Parts: sequence; C-alpha cells; structure tokens
Amino acid sequence: MRPRGLHKAVVIGVSAGGLEVLTMLLPLIPAGFPLPVIVVQHLHPLQDRSFLEILGRSCALVVREAEEKEKALPGVVYFAPPNYHLLLELDATFSLSVDEKVNYSRPSMDVLFETAAEAFGPGLIGIILTGAGRDGAIGLRRIKENGGTTIVQDPATAQFPIMPMAAMEETEVDHVMNIEEIARFLSGL
Repeated sequence: MRPRGLHKAVVIGVSAGGLEVLTMLLPLIPAGFPLPVIVVQHLHPLQDRSFLEILGRSCALVVREAEEKEKALPGVVYFAPPNYHLLLELDATFSLSVDEKVNYSRPSMDVLFETAAEAFGPGLIGIILTGAGRDGAIGLRRIKENGGTTIVQDPATAQFPIMPMAAMEETEVDHVMNIEEIARFLSGL
C-alpha cells in the first residue's frame, strides 16, 4: 500500500448486482473520507435518480450525480449520469460525453478509468465490483500501467463474477477482496 497522503481519488465500476453491493460498501466508508469516490454503474438510460437518495441516506458521504466542469472533491461520491460517459480532465474536473457506447455501455467504466488514470496517475485507486460484462477490464489495466492501485471484488463473493474475472484476466491486480475488506482498505486511507 502507498504511504498515506499519496492517494488522490477512487474510481469504482459496477454493473449487474450493483445497487445491492453499493448499499453494502458505501455506508462503510467513514465521514471525512479524504478522497473523491467516482462511480460508473451501468443503468438504463431512463433510470430515475431515486437510488442516489437511497444511498445518500445510508452513507456518511455526500452522494450526487457528477456535473459538467465540476471539480471532484474529497468526501463526495459522484455517479455518472445515465446515458453519459463520465470523463476526468487533467485538472480533476468532470466532462460528460454522449460519444458512442464502449463495451455496449454508456456510461463506460473504461472511459472513466482511462481518463482518471491520466489525471491522477499513481494516486488513483481503481475498483471493479460485480457485473456481467467486460467493461472496466482495460481501464483497470490502464490504472495499473500508470502506477495506480487496482482492486477487484473477489469473484466468489460477487453476485455476477464475470466482470471481476475479466479484470483479473486483463491485468495482474493488486488486491482481490470481499466488500468488507475493500471497505477496511478504503477506511485505512
């Protein structure tokens, strides 16, 4: 693990089974968490935003949708809006895009992970959770190539293990953990 203070942001990719796993993970992250947490969850393009309120009521961090040109701030959990790619600029601000789908998805984890890897380099922590596709695998590899920390939910504990397994096939991840272990790792920052 890197010395305290070198981490800059956390990116999380989650798909099928996502709401359930996020309602387990996010409430375990303590108030005053020193990093922004940026999430791409595959959602239907017309998905309502009620899940943000549900998560916001159960966790100590502010939970909101990322907005164009907004700066990623510590202690906030940002979600990609449905049907928009979420990108991070080099100045740690968000950009939204309606470019073509990547891995059949918009938002795409790969798009967020790759741009965040450029923006934060070795200060980035990338996490792949439950899901049924391959989105996020290449982006997690890019995080690793840029010196960041890579974490995958233990496929044995994932409701849909395909996405964590795809990430592990694509790159040698730093940690394979269950949700409680991921929460302890993040809380230790």
